[in-house]
Amino acid sequence: MKIEKRWITSFVVITIISLAALFWKTEIPVPNSGEFLSEDQIVGADVAWILAAAGLVLLMTPGLSFFYGGMVGSKNVISTMLQSFIALGVISILWVVVGFSLSFGESLGFTFHGIHYGIIGNPLSYPFLSGVGALPHHLMAPTIPFILFALFQMKFAVITPALITGSFAERVRFISYLLFMVLFSLFIYTPLCHMVWHPEGLLNKFFGVKDFAGGTVVHMSAGFAALAGAIILGRRKNPHHQPSNIPFVLLGTGMLWFGWFGFNAGSALAANATAAMAFGTTTIASASAMITWIFFDRINGRKVSALGASIGAVVGLVAITPAAGFVTIAESLFIGFISAIVSNSMMHWKKLKKIDDTLDVFACHGVGGIMGMILTAIFAHGENSSLLHGGWSVFGHHMLALVLVSVVTFFGALLLYKITDFIIPLRVSEESEHLGLDLSQHDESIGF
Repeated sequence: MKIEKRWITSFVVITIISLAALFWKTEIPVPNSGEFLSEDQIVGADVAWILAAAGLVLLMTPGLSFFYGGMVGSKNVISTMLQSFIALGVISILWVVVGFSLSFGESLGFTFHGIHYGIIGNPLSYPFLSGVGALPHHLMAPTIPFILFALFQMKFAVITPALITGSFAERVRFISYLLFMVLFSLFIYTPLCHMVWHPEGLLNKFFGVKDFAGGTVVHMSAGFAALAGAIILGRRKNPHHQPSNIPFVLLGTGMLWFGWFGFNAGSALAANATAAMAFGTTTIASASAMITWIFFDRINGRKVSALGASIGAVVGLVAITPAAGFVTIAESLFIGFISAIVSNSMMHWKKLKKIDDTLDVFACHGVGGIMGMILTAIFAHGENSSLLHGGWSVFGHHMLALVLVSVVTFFGALLLYKITDFIIPLRVSEESEHLGLDLSQHDESIGF
């Protein structure tokens, strides 16, 4: 078997990274240095909860692999599941080497009227997580070790590109996807993460964007990148497939729902009342969306299905994510209800159907993220935090940020797909697509 140069290059890259890690000089954080607090500021209950929450968020990526894997045709189950699962390896290494620095490192940007607004972090802030240790950070993680904060955030970075894969399932070349995943994480996810979640970030500091757990950073970026991917790769030769394994979808939904408690409630970064409220709003929004979805399907002449119930539950989880710690239980029920109706309608919109988004990623995650951002801007509690608690100026800033994020992520992803395709063609051959990616890309078969 001839070994292609692209795989040799890939092996050389991981070899260089591994050797660099071996000889990298690790800096030790200094307590009470201005950036870090002393160890006695750590709260044990917060540490225990965020450790558990980080594990829950990690579980979401295997859950997503089952969720997506059960939806595709039987010839593409393994390839689709691996596209999610492999992110645990690729993005974890990328995050340690440079991703965390770009997301939460020293803020690089511009100064306007004497105020600094960050666009991206300094890549040399924490290379190989050097300088990220057991001490709490005075701004970003004041009661837990900074290393725990870094690893918790890593799980968000891992699942984001994995969400995109459902849009181009059954027709993408695996090595090309790996390259795109790296480019997306470096040039779209990390700057967006910095601008929303870093204290100096532009969308946080200037626009006042409230994104409790990733509706903007994770779901909108993934949703618009998914739409761009479906457009760039074009329609499948056989776009009408039967889901291969509905029990996989149900299992994946359960794992996602379970893990989402860490995703949302963990984003309080403490074992406190906000975490408890986020835990409650998360499950109620999902329950509301699941029931609304199947009832809405039925009144539109479609049968109640396990697939529909699962998609509805996930849409509710997506929509509540940016608002989870900012709204009441009653408001979360409405958020799940209205988001399910809008996403369901978008999924069956004929114009959107012309774009072969294999697993309707944009209609679920993109639209769900948009709805979450809009509804957060309407309902979020707190002084000057939403339309109902601050007026039109607050809402207007959110909507302006929504448009900005949508445009940048969509066209940025389009550019990255074109760059990837120029380096390594994105789409498999017609013969490989007909054979199925399980065999043509991985020489494996699900066996039923």
